[in-house]
Amino acid sequence: MAVGRDVAVFTEEFDVTADTVIVELNRRGVRVFRCNPGDFPGSLSLSARSGSSWTGHLRSATRTLDLLDVGCAWWRRPTRTEIDPTVPEHEWVEREANTGLRGVLATLPWLNSPDAIRSAEHKPLQLVIAARVGLSIPASLITSDPDEARAFAKAHEQVIYKPFTSGLLSDGQVLYASRVDPDKIDDGVRLTAHLFQERIEKAYELRITAVDGQFFTARIDAHSERGRCDWRSDYKNLTYSVAELPNTVTVKLRGLLHAMHLRFAAIDMIVTPEGEHVFIEANPNGQFAWLEDETQLPIAAAIADALEGKSRVH
Repeated sequence: MAVGRDVAVFTEEFDVTADTVIVELNRRGVRVFRCNPGDFPGSLSLSARSGSSWTGHLRSATRTLDLLDVGCAWWRRPTRTEIDPTVPEHEWVEREANTGLRGVLATLPWLNSPDAIRSAEHKPLQLVIAARVGLSIPASLITSDPDEARAFAKAHEQVIYKPFTSGLLSDGQVLYASRVDPDKIDDGVRLTAHLFQERIEKAYELRITAVDGQFFTARIDAHSERGRCDWRSDYKNLTYSVAELPNTVTVKLRGLLHAMHLRFAAIDMIVTPEGEHVFIEANPNGQFAWLEDETQLPIAAAIADALEGKSRVH
């Protein structure tokens, strides 16, 4: 951690997950500066001068942050700057605002840097790195060709489709992982990229929150067919318990996180009836507050330690 004393948290206005860590930092007497980069250049201003470090400040409506005072920064769930379309050349102004602010912030000491987060969010990249470090992964196909999709679906006993992103549609519906009937794959596949994967038989699933080499592992048991396909689709029929990872799996996960330059991630794995651990994905900005409530795993305290410089990076 750098010499600075302050923790900077960059997130949107309503973020319960960030709140849990900020409450813990406040309890410890750590100074926290919280803002949303999407407020720049309106209610958030920046002034910085170049040198061996960028010196200057960020200023919100109520607080000022000296850039040299930042010991660690957390890029949680910020929004992008959006300039009023009535402003002349608003698209150019918006690009300049986002690029200028984020360029200065990129020089801060980070839990996960914004650039590392952006890279690690690519699911195809995650799967390749996971395989390279020795983790088991599901057979996967990314395609916009319906013939390829049908051939893949017929080659595997069961197949699921899952979106690359959050799956939130404009009408409020959410797309979750769902089983695929090969006979119902049509030319709609041509509209965009689709991710198809073999369906892995589950004994249960794991949600692993990694913080500086520590692994907080929660077992998730789904008690409905919908939940067994994608537990996010049926929270009310889930139960949770604390689990342990085999050492062989933790070693490989450390390799994965190191390759993706991440100190924090929320990792999803399937455990098969035979006990095999299969990597599904890693979210470099995953949620954990609900999981801590369910299991009492001290995740917020571990992240506070990391931000305060108390945890040992493995």
